[in-house]
Amino acid sequence: MLYFSKIRIFFIILFTLIFSFFSLSNFTKIDDKFFKRNINLGLDLQGGSYLLLEVDNKPVINQKLQSKLIEIKKRFKSENIKFYNLVLLNNLISFETDFDSVDAVKKIFDDDKSEINPYYPQFKTHELLIDIQQNKFALEFSDYGIVLLKNASLDQAIEIVRRRVDELGTNEPNIIKRGNERILVELPGLDDPSRIKNLLGKTANLTFQFVSQTQEESFGNEKLYYDNDDEKFELVSKRIIIGGENLADAKPSMNNQTNETVVVFSLDRVGAKKFGKATSSGVGRQLAIILDNKIISAPTISEAIVGGSGQISGNFTFQSATDLSLLLRSGALPAPLNIIEERSVGPDLGRDSIKAGIISLIIGFILVILFMLYKYKVFGFIANLALIINLLLLMGILTLFEATLTLPGIAGIILTVGMAVDANVLIFERIKEELKNENNKIIAFDSGYVKSRTTILDANITTLIATIILFFMGSGPIKGFSVTLGIGILTSLFSVYFIARLLTAIYVIKNKNKEKVI
Repeated sequence: MLYFSKIRIFFIILFTLIFSFFSLSNFTKIDDKFFKRNINLGLDLQGGSYLLLEVDNKPVINQKLQSKLIEIKKRFKSENIKFYNLVLLNNLISFETDFDSVDAVKKIFDDDKSEINPYYPQFKTHELLIDIQQNKFALEFSDYGIVLLKNASLDQAIEIVRRRVDELGTNEPNIIKRGNERILVELPGLDDPSRIKNLLGKTANLTFQFVSQTQEESFGNEKLYYDNDDEKFELVSKRIIIGGENLADAKPSMNNQTNETVVVFSLDRVGAKKFGKATSSGVGRQLAIILDNKIISAPTISEAIVGGSGQISGNFTFQSATDLSLLLRSGALPAPLNIIEERSVGPDLGRDSIKAGIISLIIGFILVILFMLYKYKVFGFIANLALIINLLLLMGILTLFEATLTLPGIAGIILTVGMAVDANVLIFERIKEELKNENNKIIAFDSGYVKSRTTILDANITTLIATIILFFMGSGPIKGFSVTLGIGILTSLFSVYFIARLLTAIYVIKNKNKEKVI
């Protein structure tokens, strides 16, 4: 019915005013935190950096096999299985056993419920493939085991990359996986691409290890060079006192005694206990602070550090200390990331895209307005007013959720204009047909709205379904298009069946006695 209750009119006006207000916040300065919202511009409009990263899974596979080797050694010792020549070489674990122990070893690895060699109940294949030659065994990852390892490594890498990017304060970064080994990173508005490359290029694996006092260490030692000096090195014990996983927080600070920039860190409860115990027994020894196999500093322990906090010095600038703190807080990458593709979009190109999009929107909008005024006169004016409100609603919703607008998103807005007008044309043409057979103008107008509803809803709902599929299956610009078009469909239906219909009802009721209304 054309009749609108007062409460219905109130909510229509309220809804329209609220979202129209949010749309205006893009053009005005508002200090309030809630209302200070804007539509974010995507990479193609704002400029920024595009990076395609590839996860180097070789260290991950090797590290996992190292863990397996230690686990195997513990299992054999617990079951009193004698073994010889247990080594890891070329991603292959090999060892020998007594002939009497062959069956027992087979059972450990072939058992469907094996803890060392899992996954069989779920995937009907083990994590490790086992090759047996008499009493000689060789273990390597199965194809499925490698796939699972790569997927886990990629998911973890994406999470760490997201943490690091979020710490930079970049608006609406786009971080998605590409296949099993690649990560796409789009950073709109980033004015320092070299910094993000440096942050993402570091694994940030932090460890605290003692400098070896003798050539022979019970845990073995390794030769590591200083980060800022490729010629200076230390022999460092392979025993890791604590790692980055025990780090609770890290932030840049200033040492008041030396006036140098340092990184202040705090440890969790477990890390503080381990660190306190190690420094208590290691007074007078050098403690190497190692990041990605490079020594940052190696201070001498003068007293036990039992408070669970400390500082890292290393000739830092405030920027480098900030970046190091960021890396430590976000956690270590499971594997190194290699940049295989890099592109930068300048802000000038973005401005040109915005200008072209706005011009096309204005031209299309003006042509639509002129056509509707020419074709439907007063009702064309009503449709045009509803169309303007529709755009304000669309902008308001995008602003409220601080959505990202891309160039395809602008195309989605333009398409929304066309779909909104199409709905009004269908309604008005249907009303004309009803007026030929119905003398009561109010009934004719109401029938026009009712009988055209199915056609309009079918067209819009099918388009909405397509946009939902595009949103979940697409990425980057495709999502931008689907978001604006999807929201535009909903606001178009609202503007047609509530705003335009309300204005039409007011006009028709006041002019019901006129011979010709439309």
